Amino acid sequence: MTSIHKTLILGSGPAGYTAAIYAARANLAPVLLTGRQPGGQLTITSEVENYPGFPEGVMGPEMMEKFREQAARFGTQIHDEVGVTVDLSKRPFTVTTEGGATFQSETLIISTGASALYLGLPNEKALQGRGVSACATCDGFFFKNKVVYVVGGGDSACEEANFLTKYASKVFLVVRRDALRASKIMQDRALKNPKIEVLWHQNVTDVFDVSKGKVTGLELTHTLTGEKKVVPADGLFLAIGHKPNTELFQGVLTMDDKGYIQTVPGKTATNLPGVFAAGDCQDSYYRQAGTAAGSGCMAAIEVERFLEDQHGK
Repeated sequence: MTSIHKTLILGSGPAGYTAAIYAARANLAPVLLTGRQPGGQLTITSEVENYPGFPEGVMGPEMMEKFREQAARFGTQIHDEVGVTVDLSKRPFTVTTEGGATFQSETLIISTGASALYLGLPNEKALQGRGVSACATCDGFFFKNKVVYVVGGGDSACEEANFLTKYASKVFLVVRRDALRASKIMQDRALKNPKIEVLWHQNVTDVFDVSKGKVTGLELTHTLTGEKKVVPADGLFLAIGHKPNTELFQGVLTMDDKGYIQTVPGKTATNLPGVFAAGDCQDSYYRQAGTAAGSGCMAAIEVERFLEDQHGK
């Protein structure tokens, strides 16, 4: 007989683990399913410099391992499972995993995060892991003394470009406009790095492998003139944004036009009583580790009070 848990947490980034820590300390015996990317986006981030408590910075994977250890220390049941179906039509809610396990819970905290966007080029998917990547910290090592291109103009793109200069001989930053959207400090780092060259008003419109099974070149198209040119390249890194991992809840929970779960203003409650959302799956504005952790804390506190109201104690 399936046990009915007090709260089930989907996702294991800063939001999910923080929710687990707070829920466990409130004696809610939370169960957490780590999802397809255990640790969330920070596991593919290099050094994290802006999270409080780490004055010298900390590597993203190391920080998320500490989050996991802290959640486990207080009794969170952590399962390296991926939820693939949900039934939110009645309580207890039911989640079935890819491995065939079934979990039932009185409340649900959704912290499934977001995933990197790709350009949608015909050859892009085929060349993932063969020169196309959305994670410089995962794959940068394989591009020692190579020429690579990074697409994007925000903080992530500048961070990826800077990180890749540790390995690559040359890094081109492909920007579709005439300015970067990144924060001033990240812009300065990229623009002052002698290994980085910014290509303004450019889009990557094709990626080639010339039958070698790995990236050998790119097609660049000028955004104003439409002029196309083919350039040699060993790698293509995408840093053009993210989409929320909320497909599982389409048509069930209220979302905005981009798929971010909408919550009660100032809270994490969704349109379904007992279902809460925290972190990047509901935050299209801040999208920071600090704000994700804060919303995870909020979700756990809201769950505790919801259950108190339900059980009259």
